[in-house]
Amino acid sequence: MHSHQHGMNIEALLAHVPLFNELDAGEIARLARGTREVAAARGDILFHKGDTPSGFHLIVYGQVKLAFTSPQGGEKVVDILGQGQTFGEAVMFMDRPFMVYAQALADSLLLHISKTAIIEELNSDPKLGRKMIAGLSMRLHHLITDVESYSLHSGRQRIIGYLLREQLGDAEKAITVTLPTNKGVIASRLNLTQEHFSRILHELSEKGLIVVEGRRIHIPDVEKLRVYDH
Repeated sequence: MHSHQHGMNIEALLAHVPLFNELDAGEIARLARGTREVAAARGDILFHKGDTPSGFHLIVYGQVKLAFTSPQGGEKVVDILGQGQTFGEAVMFMDRPFMVYAQALADSLLLHISKTAIIEELNSDPKLGRKMIAGLSMRLHHLITDVESYSLHSGRQRIIGYLLREQLGDAEKAITVTLPTNKGVIASRLNLTQEHFSRILHELSEKGLIVVEGRRIHIPDVEKLRVYDH
């Protein structure tokens, strides 16, 4: 993993981040001074559980997994993040060590934005504060929805919900979903063992509700899958 600076490039990247899109050029320039590029190869660890944050990360491209190791030695995936997403802000404000580790699941380019730079901008621009709060609230909302889903829904419902998560209302009849990463990581994200996950996929295929081709999952009839098991 290595870092390098490209002044101009960083400012252009920051300007495209939804979080920063109300900042003016001067503010972006100040943030850029506290920002470095981090290139991570697939498998690289960006930070370990217990490390102290000095800022937060933004994914320019690639994919990152946040996870921790359970006392039994298994891995629990907390989140799978992609292009344009940020992580680590909440911990950065708490002055506490990271409770998870972050690992690149694909070759990735990230920006690391220093805590000092962010705090200076928050002091001078209330709009940024409101947007960061909105972003963190959104994440909290997802987290609560997840916990609710783990407690109240069967494994089958969780998988169906995950496969149809992009589908709102009257979309196409048939769709193809590409899993963002391997089945083990997704199973862990849904709080299922890999065996349980595979067994349910197998069951849904036998019923003709899905057709699995590696990471691509064809759903011939979205509505039929949605109402199955309800």
